[in-house]
Amino acid sequence: MIVNHDDPEREYEYAVEKVNHLAAENNWHAISMKKDWERVLDLKKMNKQLRTFLAILGLLTIVWAAEVDTAGAADFQPLMGRWQRTDAGYVIEISRIDADGNMAAGYFNPRPINVSQALASMQKSYIKVEVELRDTGYPGSRYTLIYDQPKDRLIGFYYHAVSGQNFDVVFVRQK
Repeated sequence: MIVNHDDPEREYEYAVEKVNHLAAENNWHAISMKKDWERVLDLKKMNKQLRTFLAILGLLTIVWAAEVDTAGAADFQPLMGRWQRTDAGYVIEISRIDADGNMAAGYFNPRPINVSQALASMQKSYIKVEVELRDTGYPGSRYTLIYDQPKDRLIGFYYHAVSGQNFDVVFVRQK
């Protein structure tokens, strides 16, 4: 659900087309300030401070929605391929990335380890990668990585579930 601030007489009108586009693209229900808001809240009975708070909350919602990535899998294409950890022979292989960021990924040390979840997401100006391992000796161990585009590498940390420790890691693309 998203609030569309489309009533310049009641408040401000801003980003109307952007909100409509985001709502349609993400299958969100858009609440119109102009058409629906009287049913949601009776602004005439509210004090000015509460109206101001709700306006700021609505603006923050718009800003957040504008930062949500809706471009799809094409943004994740640089992640495709085999990545080797620089301090060991561990490899993450990314063979498919869906538009919602779900990835088909394998992990090898060098034997295959079960990947229970692999996700990519856009975070403002960078791509975040999360890979969770669930196998013997890997009870929920997790990589949390950022794609460093200028150096074509994945950097971040590895949470070793057995020891409860985090390790800084770097993966480079295998040629």
